[in-house]
Amino acid sequence: MKQIGIWLDKQEANGVVLENGKESLFTIPSELDFFNPRGGSRSKTKWGPQDVVQDSKYLEKEKHQLRNYFEKIAEKISDADEIAIFGPAETPEKLVGALQTKHPGLANKIKMTKTTDSMSQNQFKALVKQSFGLDDRYPTGK
Repeated sequence: MKQIGIWLDKQEANGVVLENGKESLFTIPSELDFFNPRGGSRSKTKWGPQDVVQDSKYLEKEKHQLRNYFEKIAEKISDADEIAIFGPAETPEKLVGALQTKHPGLANKIKMTKTTDSMSQNQFKALVKQSFGLDDRYPTGK
């Protein structure tokens, strides 16, 4: 059984693959541009209209970049039997929504989604193992 846990934010996705008692790690960079739009320009006439910065252009570009990012993640986890998704803010929910619309079979394999802050690699591996009921501290049979 192949179980995959993913921790993602808008910068990168880190994953742990648990299969046949072995674990492997992967990282997928998001390649999102972080925009900081500056103010518009002033009119030549006194008290004239200002040129407004169009936030919709930046939001639309980010939406397309997120879609590509989520497609890379979906491609990487396409052969998973169970999936757990973690991360801060709304990025994990956006991934779940994208999987439900584009990859409903993969969305059905999601066992849990949890909001978590950033953590070390060892903490993340332990969280993934706990979420799938595989805790190293308590081996089976004891």
